Amino acid sequence: MRKHRCRKCGAPPVINMPQHRLALCGEHFPQWVVEQTERFIRKYRMFTRRERLLVAVSGGKDSLSLWDILWQLGYIVDGLYINLEINDGKRYSAESQRKAERFAEQRTLRLIVVDVPGKYGESISQMAQRCRRGDGKICAVCGLVKRHIMDQTARDNGYDVLATGHNLDDEAATLLANTLAWEIDSMLRQKPVLEARHPAQRRKVKPLFRFYEREMAAYALLRKIDYINDECPYAEGTRSIFYKRILNQLEADQPGAKLKFYLSFLKAWERGGLLQKQAYDDEVRLVTGDNEQLKTCPSCGQPTTSIGLCAFCRLVEG
Repeated sequence: MRKHRCRKCGAPPVINMPQHRLALCGEHFPQWVVEQTERFIRKYRMFTRRERLLVAVSGGKDSLSLWDILWQLGYIVDGLYINLEINDGKRYSAESQRKAERFAEQRTLRLIVVDVPGKYGESISQMAQRCRRGDGKICAVCGLVKRHIMDQTARDNGYDVLATGHNLDDEAATLLANTLAWEIDSMLRQKPVLEARHPAQRRKVKPLFRFYEREMAAYALLRKIDYINDECPYAEGTRSIFYKRILNQLEADQPGAKLKFYLSFLKAWERGGLLQKQAYDDEVRLVTGDNEQLKTCPSCGQPTTSIGLCAFCRLVEG
């Protein structure tokens, strides 16, 4: 068997990526990640250097790595950490926040911290229990709260773009779940660039969507990024982890399967096919400004499909 060598310099590699037929050493792999991210940003027209970016950071490897990459590339970028007081404010949330704050301090970057219990009087677990969802449905409450705070913070602080650290494993697992249930609306929101459809919204982008999770873990390690390695206490047994395991098995037998699965979806979306009508209707609303389906919440000013308060305000106000 031929021994792998770094394609750039011939040195022993730190990572072999069979899906790319590429092996790279500890010096050239981080450079490759930064170069590829810039290429994806330009290819998918995510944002320009004149726009202000806000990265949602969790203290994990993906979001901190994304912030590090955009910082290296010279973009105008700040971070947002949302303290959800997961697990009743014990080690997980405190440690996650400490990692994010330390990262920002080391690079003299601005980190905005939103404390959910301090601002709204409850942690997400308390919110979930109050609306009788319990731990089993806490992910739905968590997602609702995070989306609202990210949108509102980006709007109130004058940012143009909101970036998240979703990697290929995240996107492929979500796509598999949506495909099995044939959730068309959810599938349409899986694009790497989601344009704003309401004045209070900002464009949402996922610059890391073509990188495997193991690639981002290697990048964080080589860049000596101190991140929280633990999973969220509520993630155990979730649907996303189950689908990730299935895709990992497929990837082991067919290297590149995850990437092909997701990129094929994007091509199908671009070409039309089964999603043509939904995609066309969505584009019409963007071009004409017809946002009849999106109303404005009278309490927070964020978009909603409901008449009256949005789902977040109804949650907070009970």
